[in-house]
Amino acid sequence: MSPQPSDGQVYICPMHKDVRRPSPGVCSHCGMALIPEGARFGMFQHMLSSPRHAMVMGAVMIALMAGVMMMWK
Repeated sequence: MSPQPSDGQVYICPMHKDVRRPSPGVCSHCGMALIPEGARFGMFQHMLSSPRHAMVMGAVMIALMAGVMMMWK
């Protein structure tokens, strides 16, 4: 079953801006899944939509950095 093209939606590769398709698929250069155009920063925008999301993400990043720094000792 092949994906049906959507109305005017364009799918792009996050790594190769020249790869554009009218339906979901994979990049012909790297094999990554194509994403809807305009969705690159969707997760980031979602995280910033709530101060609690941003604080949790910041805490997770600090914990990960601290863990990596402790491994280097």
